[in-house]
Amino acid sequence: MLAFERADVPGSWQLPQGGLETAEAPVDAVWRELAEETGLGPTDVELCGEHPDWLLYQWPANVVGDRARLGQVHRWFFFAPRAAKIEPMPDGREFRAWRWADPAWLAEHVVPFRRPAYRTGLLGPADRDPTDP
Repeated sequence: MLAFERADVPGSWQLPQGGLETAEAPVDAVWRELAEETGLGPTDVELCGEHPDWLLYQWPANVVGDRARLGQVHRWFFFAPRAAKIEPMPDGREFRAWRWADPAWLAEHVVPFRRPAYRTGLLGPADRDPTDP
């Protein structure tokens, strides 16, 4: 799994993500966000699946701030590299580095409030830690 280190929280890793633009389908948004944040596109990776459900995480109080929302919902898509070697180019604003990672490792190295959603998305609901909020 291709993971990216956040530029604003060194040591925290995650998958590319982003919001939907007006009237944009989730599959179109994933391609747009992937290109913007990593430089990867259809010549580099193949869309090979998506999680059947929308995944939710709630922001902790220190993240909510002035926002009217209390969290985010995500639609997860899965990609496979088209070649043995691909070279992502993190955007530098959101991500500063990348690495190949095991899904369980990534679920433990994402910021803590995202861990339940990552465990569900990457490992399935049976592997979710029941002590997490």
